Amino acid sequence: MRVGIGYDIHRLSVGRKLWLGGVEIPAEAGLEGHSDADVVLHALMDALLGAAALGDIGHHFPPDDERYRGAASLDLLARVRDIISGAGFEVENVDLVVVAESPRVGPHIADMRKRISAVLGVAPDAIGIKATTNEGLGPEGRREAISARAVALLR
Repeated sequence: MRVGIGYDIHRLSVGRKLWLGGVEIPAEAGLEGHSDADVVLHALMDALLGAAALGDIGHHFPPDDERYRGAASLDLLARVRDIISGAGFEVENVDLVVVAESPRVGPHIADMRKRISAVLGVAPDAIGIKATTNEGLGPEGRREAISARAVALLR
């Protein structure tokens, strides 16, 4: 068994779509980034790659590489799944925390679990997702950013 952790944060930007956990969420602002800027999936990919000691998403999908401009993070997650599988690992379970003052993430968690589990090839009950606020503190609390943390267990 191998454990990895991941973290990501992106600034909110008016005029961008908001993608979290592979789900487009109605919001006034989305996240800035080279790809779709899905902090949930970016944190998850780093946790998976870290558990397998295979670098991070910046190594595999460099932000200055035009092939990944606007990329769907669910597609990148599928590539990470293939990378860790090629190294002999399978996902046992993952646990994620999304930190956002708004919009409300809770109503979208079931869809996120379904999409992530489909890509990783595990049951939805192997995907834990929680949402919280930062109680008005920091960039998330000031509604400047959304962040996510992830833990992954590989076998």
